[in-house]
Amino acid sequence: AIDEYKPLDATTNPSLILAAAQMPAYQKLVDDAVAYGKKLGGSEEEQIKNASDKLFVLFGAEILKRIPGRVSTEVDARLSFDKEGMIQRARRLIDLYKEVGVGKDRILIKLSSTWEGIQAGRVLEAEYGIHCNMTLLFSFAQAVACAEAGVTLISPFVGRILDWYVANGDKKTYEPSEDPGVKSVTKIYNYYKKFGYKTIVMGASFRNTGQIKALTGCDYLTISPKLLAELSKEHVKLTPTLSVKEAQACDLEKIHLDEKAFRWQHNEDQMAVEKLSDGIRRFAADAVKLERMLKERMFSTENGK
Repeated sequence: AIDEYKPLDATTNPSLILAAAQMPAYQKLVDDAVAYGKKLGGSEEEQIKNASDKLFVLFGAEILKRIPGRVSTEVDARLSFDKEGMIQRARRLIDLYKEVGVGKDRILIKLSSTWEGIQAGRVLEAEYGIHCNMTLLFSFAQAVACAEAGVTLISPFVGRILDWYVANGDKKTYEPSEDPGVKSVTKIYNYYKKFGYKTIVMGASFRNTGQIKALTGCDYLTISPKLLAELSKEHVKLTPTLSVKEAQACDLEKIHLDEKAFRWQHNEDQMAVEKLSDGIRRFAADAVKLERMLKERMFSTENGK
């Protein structure tokens, strides 16, 4: 799909890696990761963790052969509330990329947009020059905190926001301009541009092409191959709906969020609270499944099992 659509950048997450690791085409990468984990030795748990990190990096390195820009690689979602743990794991991933000849300028480390994740991003950017992509972003509070932390890029989710409103409200369909996910990203984009934040806004998690077209003009959009295929069949002229000029004229006020204010404001948004925790659980569950698969590969043939 990357060869076909030639995107600038590409992103991975535990769910995508899990799916790819089960495809025959990628068994060589899995075998290499398993061999690496075993070579480093240590406890069974350490070997599996090392193999898992290596697998993420091997997929990232393969993707980088096909794109001019950066690949996003995710830190284990089970560390979402462990600032130091995330910093350590991110640095480890960067070291693994270095081992295969990939510099940190071509990597975005994906972190959950919890308070701890955002502060880990702040440290990684300022102290280590490691670029971060803040994922699972649903609330305006998360976006403000990310901007203040000076991270490279945020991935505000569009489709998962829509999913929540459809599941929890009476309204089941929305016009693109009224879509709650589209409105969320529009507000974040306008806020960043009005106040001159350098953080890139990359709309993510789309459910339909209407959402994508309603965010024309956004810094970046990350789009699945399926929706790219649908878009490629359309021949319509798009006029940007988002622009720096309009953003600078909007009436948003600048706010500052310390930890207490962040937690309160984020907590006031029921959708964001539920989708953030749900997203972390889902990514963590897929990380566990991936480790189980690696464990089977690494240890089930030993000792005559």
